[in-house]
Amino acid sequence: MTKPADVAVRAGDKVSSEAHTMEELLEIQKAAFLRDGIPDATTRIDRINRLCQMLLDHEAEITEALNADFGTRPRDLSVATDIAGCMIDLAHQRHSAEKWMKESNVAKIQGLLGYKQRLRRDPLGVVGIMGPWNFPLQLTIVPAGSAFAAGNRVIMRPSSVTARTTDVIARVAPDYFSIEELAVITSKHGGGADFAKLKVDHMFFTGSPEVGSSVAQEAAKNLIPVTLELGGKNPAIVDATTDITKAANFLADARMINGGQVCLCPDYVFVPEAKVGEFTEKVIARWKKNFPTVLGNGDYTSTVNDKNYTRIVDLIDDAVSLGATKTQVIPAGETLPDADARKIPPTLLTGVKPGMKIEDDEVFGPVLTVYPYRELSEAIDKINSAGHPLTLYWVGDDNDNLKKVADNTRSGSISGNDFALHLLSQGLPFGGVGRSGMGNYHGEFGFNTFSHARAVTVSTMPIKFAEIVTAPFSKRDTRLTNMQMTAWRFLNGRAMKKVAKRRR
Repeated sequence: MTKPADVAVRAGDKVSSEAHTMEELLEIQKAAFLRDGIPDATTRIDRINRLCQMLLDHEAEITEALNADFGTRPRDLSVATDIAGCMIDLAHQRHSAEKWMKESNVAKIQGLLGYKQRLRRDPLGVVGIMGPWNFPLQLTIVPAGSAFAAGNRVIMRPSSVTARTTDVIARVAPDYFSIEELAVITSKHGGGADFAKLKVDHMFFTGSPEVGSSVAQEAAKNLIPVTLELGGKNPAIVDATTDITKAANFLADARMINGGQVCLCPDYVFVPEAKVGEFTEKVIARWKKNFPTVLGNGDYTSTVNDKNYTRIVDLIDDAVSLGATKTQVIPAGETLPDADARKIPPTLLTGVKPGMKIEDDEVFGPVLTVYPYRELSEAIDKINSAGHPLTLYWVGDDNDNLKKVADNTRSGSISGNDFALHLLSQGLPFGGVGRSGMGNYHGEFGFNTFSHARAVTVSTMPIKFAEIVTAPFSKRDTRLTNMQMTAWRFLNGRAMKKVAKRRR
């Protein structure tokens, strides 16, 4: 195997990642990290700038590749999500990296007494990033920007399902980065399972819970920390006092983003029982208005491949065969679903019951299931029985009912009255909980994910802690120990009395 010392790789050499194996790329980056040390703010910001410029310079190629990978994917969607959509967080990382990386004094008063305490946030080294196919750049470039801000090198593997898009990035990346900084892995290097075995310093994965589990298991063999951004069946609850037309329009739109192929799309919705009929009529009306055609409609995103197309159609057919009712928007003169175009019509299901596959499986397609509810507790119980989703949609006022839902459920986030606005916030994390993931990123949360919080203490105190806790133990040590126990018993007793007083 080629050793790092034997490979002359410098910024500007335009060496393709495909000239090396994954293992060689990892060695090259680790050696470069040790050679150059922790990068300064200018270097970090420059890397983020180049990451932005790479996307901006190749917008046309990227959007054409995404359209070809999906079969049909509108340019405006691809720009909004996989190019311009990356810029929000990258700009925040660029603006804030110098502030976040500064060493901080966490105990000024103690420092004056001779007990200095500082906190460093050091880079981890080499970060591995595995991305999914639904937003193959948004979900690899954004974490890469956070990793750069934190001072790391990046080995990135976009999805092989969207191979044309990956090929564009792999081809143009050497014009902007040395492989010492950013290496793009393609299917020529091997599969995702091979990438998961790399002994990087942190593994970041976005995808399904099933694959995420295998990635975590591989990383655990080498004690590599992981961040898992996974999927989940995202519920929505329509409050009893909500305008049903506004609720139907919002959820109809949110379900169809990227053809429903978004980990944050609402998967099923609870509607007050008396309003279910009106709600379903409004959803269908909205879809008919938005999609007067499907087959020849360039704005209607195709299902990404045959495997997923067949899976979604089978979920619908299974539910119908077991008693569910489907309502589909099929424009006049069109026959849908269409396997050649991989287009499934907007589909609304009612009467879904336990035992149907769609009850448990994340659809990841243009299908919305509607459940009636009489009491809010029914919706809460159903959500809790299904595992923790990536987000939970609330359609209604910011009221006591929302608080009840928030207090009695668990989800990665809560999105009220709009689609995933926390993605646009500089102060909120993006991440799941339980089956929908572990860890988070975006903004300072992303910087922290790819940093090590490193404690530094320097003592000039006359009494050494080491002396106090080692033999021989004197009468003075016994007095100090007894004094501590007396003080802690008093303080804890007082705390317990305060709690008891609050409960009265």
